[in-house]
Amino acid sequence: MRLVQFTAKNVFRRPMRSALTVAGVAGGVAAVVALVGIAGSFERALTAVFERRGVDLLVSSAGGLQKTSSVLDESLCGQIAALPLARDVSPGLVDVYSFAEHDLFGVVARGVPPESFLIRDLEVLSGRRLAEGDVRCVMLGKTLAANLGKQPGDKLDVAAREEFEVVGVYESFSPLENGWLIMPLAELQRMMDRQGKVMVISVVARQPDEETILALRDEIAAMASNLEVLPARSFVGSMVEIRLARAMAWMTSALALFVGAISMLNTMLAAVHERTRELAVLRAVGWRKTSVLRLVLIEAVLLALGSAALGTLLGLGAVHLLSLFPTAGRLVVGDIGWDVIAQGFAVAVVLGVLGGLYPACRAARQVPTEGLRHD
Repeated sequence: MRLVQFTAKNVFRRPMRSALTVAGVAGGVAAVVALVGIAGSFERALTAVFERRGVDLLVSSAGGLQKTSSVLDESLCGQIAALPLARDVSPGLVDVYSFAEHDLFGVVARGVPPESFLIRDLEVLSGRRLAEGDVRCVMLGKTLAANLGKQPGDKLDVAAREEFEVVGVYESFSPLENGWLIMPLAELQRMMDRQGKVMVISVVARQPDEETILALRDEIAAMASNLEVLPARSFVGSMVEIRLARAMAWMTSALALFVGAISMLNTMLAAVHERTRELAVLRAVGWRKTSVLRLVLIEAVLLALGSAALGTLLGLGAVHLLSLFPTAGRLVVGDIGWDVIAQGFAVAVVLGVLGGLYPACRAARQVPTEGLRHD
């Protein structure tokens, strides 16, 4: 404890340099917390769209690089529904549209049957639900409706020369779904020229136990050789968009962390150089090499922990601010997991150790008599 207190005093002896080092490493930690956290929260939110509605399995065509390129015959739904182990089945189709006049891009359009259990729990804030036989009708999530300035009865150009009537505005438990638009499956099939085709089939097992789900999965997979049947979490995690988002988040964070590592190394080298005589005196009065080594490493770790705390606050603040913007709020959920915060702290400590290791070894190897002659 006395060694830590002694080291802490050294940190505050050069407040400006310590603050700049903390700021440099904090930038990398903030990037990890914000970017990796956003990617992770998006994945969890998308998984919750299925899991909270009891979806046990998602069926898509195998072999495609992107899940959105999956093409299944809609008639497969009836075959799956006829299985004794299946309770609920719903086909689905997804496309992406943009509303340039409102600066909204990448808006998800979801096509499902109006009676689908996937939209049964949506709370209608105004207007009505989709009904059987609806043509050129859509429901808007409350976030999307606010961004578009639309309400029930208004017209919406979903695509070129495709005018739809807004029949209702809904609210979902998922912030993601609140930024989507939902239309009858048949309408989206027509717009995408995929009549009789769907992208994915959501399946709820008769019993939620693992044995039943596995048996149902095997029965569905045996229906055709080109089917991929996965639990919701595995399905979302295998999406190339999610994997790319995770990879890009870490790549961007790595650049910021590299800058932080250089800052840490430079600071610790300067600190060791300035305290050459002091460290030599400590060695002369009986300090062992390992004690000097620990002294420098503890100082680096203390700086890293301060950086982790500041970087975490900056990252969380940035995510929260982004979630408040109308356009970014459709994609940024703002739910940063504790695992990401722990990763940020771990990365900071590793940077502290790596940045302080060489200066610490250099200080420990120094001969006391040479250090005492240092000016």
